[in-house]
Amino acid sequence: MHGESPLRPRNHCGGGARRQSIRANPIAKVPNMKTIRYAKRLIEFNSTSSLSNRMISKYLEMKLTKHGFVVEKIPYRDANDVRKVNLVAKKGQGQGGLAYFGHTDVVPAESWQSSVFGPFQPRVIQERLYGRGSCDMKGSIAAMLAAAQTFDSHQLRHPLYFVCTADEEVGFHGARRVVESSEYFREMVQHQTKAIIGEPTGLEVVHAHKGSCRMVVTGVGKAAHSSTRNGHNANLAMIPFLQQLQAIYDETEREPQWQNAQFDPPTMTWNILIKDNAAALNITPSRSTCSIYARPMPNVPIDSLLDRVKSAAQAHGLQIVIDKACDPMFTASDSEFVKQVLKLAHRPQAKTVSYATDGGVLGELHDKLILGPGNIAQAHTDDEWISLEQLTRGTELFSRLIQHFCCEDS
Repeated sequence: MHGESPLRPRNHCGGGARRQSIRANPIAKVPNMKTIRYAKRLIEFNSTSSLSNRMISKYLEMKLTKHGFVVEKIPYRDANDVRKVNLVAKKGQGQGGLAYFGHTDVVPAESWQSSVFGPFQPRVIQERLYGRGSCDMKGSIAAMLAAAQTFDSHQLRHPLYFVCTADEEVGFHGARRVVESSEYFREMVQHQTKAIIGEPTGLEVVHAHKGSCRMVVTGVGKAAHSSTRNGHNANLAMIPFLQQLQAIYDETEREPQWQNAQFDPPTMTWNILIKDNAAALNITPSRSTCSIYARPMPNVPIDSLLDRVKSAAQAHGLQIVIDKACDPMFTASDSEFVKQVLKLAHRPQAKTVSYATDGGVLGELHDKLILGPGNIAQAHTDDEWISLEQLTRGTELFSRLIQHFCCEDS
């Protein structure tokens, strides 16, 4: 574990300029320095999904324990035998309460834009915190950590759960382990704890998102020089399959039965990628692969479409693997839970998003929403950042949620 960050916020924002900005705009939020310190410290951990998240989890375990949480660790090894750790922490007694879900892994930063500082060297510049994971979603974790520590256990009439998962960015594997193995998660299900998945929504309340489904179709041939009869081109069986696949795709883009107008775009947006392994133009490819990524939506059954794709692949002698990584997430926009959170967030109505989150594997929890600081447009970018104002407002909103769901009588 690294030492505390040597960076100091007053050296980054230009203290005088920031004070002048606040005086000029009386409604501007004074940055929450504790949240910023936590966010910077979390960014310093290189927790790219291909690496272990043990060190960032160790840091969070230490902070959570210090502030009154009892921490349950769910370790596992991923498909590449890399050690991963999920944390499921609980503070307070009673039933129900509130659960916060965040993920500690981040996407790669190989094309990071700045030549002055690296992706894991956080910097505050002009009221923005830059660094990989600042928006998605270490800033959110920092905001909830800062909010949670202001409540003593004796203040909580209902429990507060704090969940940090691994591998969200590469298939929600950590969340699946939590669902399978966590005793605290069983408590949440038994007492139907309210859940917030803290992904960046600009603090808008999101009541539904699309799911995630991947299909990989493979054709096998025999490599040879293309001037001979010795090879078998793996693409030949793929071509008629692709024709049938296009017909299915066109149908989903055209027919209302496969669409949901609550989303933008209202379709499953099937993305189709094709490649073979031919090393040169005069070598017959021995392998041809078609990868398909679809985003199923609530109230739009996809199984019959998957069956059609599977049948088409098998009819042409192709192999197919279907991985439904997560289901769509849906909480009724007129539910009492949504109404309560809208009021606390000072928002007029709940929205939908087209990306997927850990919420897609938490189906046993009935009341769940996506809600967190930061704009999804900044996530995964080469200069990823989150505004200090969003961090501050996020901390304040998380505090109100804790107060309402954990400190007041249900």
